[in-house]
Amino acid sequence: MDNTKDVRDFLMSRRARITPSQAGLPAYGGTRRVAGLKREEVAMLTGVSTEYYARLERGNLRGVSDSVLDSLARALQLDEAERAHLYDLAKAAAPAPASAARRARVDVRPSIERVLAGMTGTPAYVRNARMDVVAANSLCFALYTDILGPGKLPVNLARFMFLDPRSKDFFVDWDNLADDFAAALRTTSGQDPRDRALNSLIGDLAAGSTEFSTRWARHNVRFHRSARKTMRNQLVGEIELTGDALELPGEGLTLVAYSAEPGSHAQDQLDFLASWSSSKDRLGPAPVYPPTA
Repeated sequence: MDNTKDVRDFLMSRRARITPSQAGLPAYGGTRRVAGLKREEVAMLTGVSTEYYARLERGNLRGVSDSVLDSLARALQLDEAERAHLYDLAKAAAPAPASAARRARVDVRPSIERVLAGMTGTPAYVRNARMDVVAANSLCFALYTDILGPGKLPVNLARFMFLDPRSKDFFVDWDNLADDFAAALRTTSGQDPRDRALNSLIGDLAAGSTEFSTRWARHNVRFHRSARKTMRNQLVGEIELTGDALELPGEGLTLVAYSAEPGSHAQDQLDFLASWSSSKDRLGPAPVYPPTA
């Protein structure tokens, strides 16, 4: 897949957000015709000719040296995730055989399943880079109520976020999480633009959700490492947890585990959910939280 447009739009969007004063350049009088820096200003800060930078901004990163990419990242004041994304775009610009395209895994090793099952007090799931949840433990099923469950996996969290109306009720801070999801998918797309299933997913999201397509057009990227989330659970109500993403090296998978501050109200809610999810008898009505004495 040709990533020329992605390269062009990313560089233009980063250039447009920096003012001359932020870049340490003199601001002369008069009205500027462009938002942010001009091409020649970025070229000067990068240490390349205007013609060479124009070639980069037209989307041609093929063969660009690491030293130029480093200088460009500094000139555009890219953060860690944006810098990595720039390198991913440059790497993807090089020709590669069709066999180089990666396939996102939809299964996990039995030992990982055992690790999940052993995390009895911690809701946890395993997802691939396309945000397909491929495994989860019983406490995670209880936390995500009828969204995740035995026999329902894999479930794509991005489809749930942008195409399922239940998501705005379940995720209390939906707007911030939607920003994170779109940025995470943009990061993944930069790493593997040849992933047909990923491209199909992005196409479906863009066609079905204006809120996704608006965020996608911003070209924001972000590392999905840790985030606080407030979810509205059917049994315990609103619960605020910290989710940490732990990559499984060589697997193409990420384990996401949720935790609460010790002694907090959220920890009490988790303990209640854990007790309920481990019960052998769930045929009767759901218990009430907080539990009665």
